[in-house]
Amino acid sequence: MNACRGPVSRLFFVLILAAALPLAAQQAPDVSRYDALQNYRAGRDLEGRNRMEEADRYYNEAVRICREEIARNAGNMDSYTVLTWALQRQRKYADVITWGERALRIAGDMRITETMGEAYFYLDNHTESLRFMQRYVNALPQGDRASVAYFFIGEIYRLSGRWRHADVAYTTAVRLEPGAALWWYRLGTVRESAGEGSFAVEAYERALALNPNYREASEALLRVRRPAGGA
Repeated sequence: MNACRGPVSRLFFVLILAAALPLAAQQAPDVSRYDALQNYRAGRDLEGRNRMEEADRYYNEAVRICREEIARNAGNMDSYTVLTWALQRQRKYADVITWGERALRIAGDMRITETMGEAYFYLDNHTESLRFMQRYVNALPQGDRASVAYFFIGEIYRLSGRWRHADVAYTTAVRLEPGAALWWYRLGTVRESAGEGSFAVEAYERALALNPNYREASEALLRVRRPAGGA
């Protein structure tokens, strides 16, 4: 009996250890096994689950890989693209501009153009943001980021009080991507500001259809529907 116990115990231990390895790997993932784009996408997934500290590990790895790739090949536009995307998610907008300008001196990549527009917006440089966003939609009116670009154009016009220009931009954004409650709400606000109450109602209703708990849209709808002079 004692002679059998040793080999059986060792076999049992090996099986337990093998079963535990995948769990350990899940608890401490090795970001280096991914390429830059995979790291970026993993970061976006974690960020979407409000796990920003973990997401940053993947974004940092994506940045590291991209910078190494660019050092080996300064014309690698895919590396510049993922690099600026990752920096953007980390809100390192000045770095986005620095690397984006460097990339655009090599080639006019529209992916980077749109990212630059967003970075300038968050840096409160609306003139440059508008210039980059308009360049993107002029080149790719049906591009992957066209709806987002039009939304930012609407934001810029709204913040400068150009209600009708903002209306056109937001309307284009929701036509391209009708599922964003915020965009419909913004469209309602500029229509309301322009004195177009009935059209504002339509936009606010669409926002509430997408998000019934949207308090600002609900309050705006009540406000617009309230008779003039009413309490």
